[in-house]
Amino acid sequence: MYGGLIAALFLLAVLPLFGGGWNAPLVALYLMLPAYMMHQVEEHAGDRFRRYVNKVVVHVPDALTTAAVVVINVPLVWGVFLGALYLARFLAIGWGLIAVYAMLVNALVHIGGAVVKRGYNPGLASAVVVFLPLGLWGLAAISATPGVTAVHHAVGLAFAILVHAALVAVILRRARMLEARGA
Repeated sequence: MYGGLIAALFLLAVLPLFGGGWNAPLVALYLMLPAYMMHQVEEHAGDRFRRYVNKVVVHVPDALTTAAVVVINVPLVWGVFLGALYLARFLAIGWGLIAVYAMLVNALVHIGGAVVKRGYNPGLASAVVVFLPLGLWGLAAISATPGVTAVHHAVGLAFAILVHAALVAVILRRARMLEARGA
């Protein structure tokens, strides 16, 4: 995840070179990838998120593995956000809502987790300080663009909820499997 910080800074540095002619919805969408990369540093520095999930959430060592964290965060998250940016740029800006809702749902998961556990979880600060304002700006900017439909919103929101639910299901399934082996 530390490589993500370098990549995020690079992406931010090249934005004026490549995105100078972009409209606000596309700029907001572009900024979501480096924002997510910086969020991942808060989450995963020192293996904090993986250890937090295993100890505090599922109470099973190695239910969430280091390999799973890398696969979830690099090809999946970065890939989905990059794909949403391409879809928004070359197909229809409304498809950028896939990334917008993924960011907002992730923020709500962090906030909800903090409320339930009555304390900080790795990633909470950037979810509140960066994800909420950037996600809401992206949502407003994209939603105000002509041609954005309820279908774009429904697909983006459904995708975000399904991906987060699938990740929780996989982690819980692995935790149950590990518990059964240990029993």
